[in-house]
Amino acid sequence: MSNTYFESAKRTFEIEGTALQETISSVDENNFSKACDLILSCKGLIIVSGMGKSGHIARKIASTLTSTGSPAIFLHPTEAAHGDIGLVSKDDIFLIFSKSGESDELSAILNTEIPIIAITSNPSSRLADAAKKSGGVILQTTITEEACPYDLAPTASTTAQLVIGDALAIALLEARKFTSDDFAKLHPGGALGRKLTMKVADLMVTDDRVPRIGVDSTLTSIMGEISNKRLGAACVIGEEGGLIGIITDGDLRRYFQAHEKIDVRTVIAKDLLSKHPKTTTADTLAIDALHHMEDTLPKVMQLPVLGERNVVIGMIHLHDIVKAGIN
Repeated sequence: MSNTYFESAKRTFEIEGTALQETISSVDENNFSKACDLILSCKGLIIVSGMGKSGHIARKIASTLTSTGSPAIFLHPTEAAHGDIGLVSKDDIFLIFSKSGESDELSAILNTEIPIIAITSNPSSRLADAAKKSGGVILQTTITEEACPYDLAPTASTTAQLVIGDALAIALLEARKFTSDDFAKLHPGGALGRKLTMKVADLMVTDDRVPRIGVDSTLTSIMGEISNKRLGAACVIGEEGGLIGIITDGDLRRYFQAHEKIDVRTVIAKDLLSKHPKTTTADTLAIDALHHMEDTLPKVMQLPVLGERNVVIGMIHLHDIVKAGIN
């Protein structure tokens, strides 16, 4: 039975993939550009609408547009017919999703004086006609068949609608020069917000919690500092407070594996330290510090945080970044 399941899944993948390829060919470049120009010149809101499964796609696209710098709201066609059409102003623009373009529920929003961008498979539909009359534009999806074997449940058609909506949102994002900082302002909460806003300064340890040793520190002092501060490493500090190097648990193990017969009483920090360690700054995003730890060799578990004149002002550990929900 599992093979039958996957055969069905592959057929769905193929049908929906074909729908996307056909839609790429059917969406007119000039019409797409006009749709973007209409939205960019809109002084009000993008009113996004659709019925049934198209309505679910419309809700998602309204959210994506809003979060990427193009303010939009979803208007349910049925609610529009019962008074909510009153929220639409002359400065707004409609973005309407409908495979057939003939849904009766759309009637309340088709008699409008504001431009309609119609995303439909039927360029001869009432929706398409309304878009033309309003000075809007038609973005046509081409659907040969739905993945549903009875050609009833919207599948390939909603996939095509979703991709066109996302394509509009990203084209507009780039046209507005919308940055990651702009994105962060609109997403202050949750894991996404933390990735975009949390900085090393929010997570690093400071002051006496930072493990520090001098270049002449003994092995006993080194191990005591690493153990007591529990960051798995110690910063080796010069006379003026600048960072000279770092000693990690791994450095200790590797050194004594290579020097089995050495008198441990003679070992000091300058014998063990790794020069030119990876570092970061307090205003670096925590996610960037995490990438710095993991994405380039050698991979490390902690980073000294440097201020002016190479002075160590803190240390951040990979575990603290992950505990904060950033990964």
